Amino acid sequence: MAWAPDYITVAELKPFINITNPADTADDTVLAPAVTAASRSIDKFCNRQFGKVAAAEERLYTAFWDRRRCRWVVAIDDLMTTTNFVAEIQDEDGVTVGIIDEYTLEPRNGAAVSRPWTELVVKPTSATMPTGARDEVAVTAIWGWTSVPVAVQQATYLQASRLFARRRSPFGVAGSPDMGSELRLLAKLDPDVAVSLGPYVRWWAGA
Repeated sequence: MAWAPDYITVAELKPFINITNPADTADDTVLAPAVTAASRSIDKFCNRQFGKVAAAEERLYTAFWDRRRCRWVVAIDDLMTTTNFVAEIQDEDGVTVGIIDEYTLEPRNGAAVSRPWTELVVKPTSATMPTGARDEVAVTAIWGWTSVPVAVQQATYLQASRLFARRRSPFGVAGSPDMGSELRLLAKLDPDVAVSLGPYVRWWAGA
């Protein structure tokens, strides 16, 4: 799996839209971008993605002081494994000045419910502390989700099929008003998709 991947394949989408012959590739050139566009619209709606990087990489963050907890907190990208995890403090030239060696990853019960950690909370006992300087916290990790949630996959089926139907509806309306089957295919997420993705929307912390 890659970072920000397609959440379903064209082959998986075909039966969902009643293309039952695997050898039927007539619509593949339209279905492929529909799957990608649906996947990215889900990312935008949720303020996160559901893939995973192939190897550990460094990303820069800015810590903020949480007055309630009296702790420095760093809002990080989604993380579900501590393999190769390292948190450092860098100066403005990108030179490491110290290691954050005492911290917790939150939410604490994230792993138990198959949800990612989204915050690095620095303990007062850490050898090095953030100062709040921009991009001073350098975190190296294998970012992302270990698997794509079923709700996200189902949402991709619905949204991709909606985009596929849109090509036959140049004015954004599918079905027939006379038959009571009119459906407006506007430039927004399918209502059922929005409902299923509600629990996965991320609200990023700020200072």
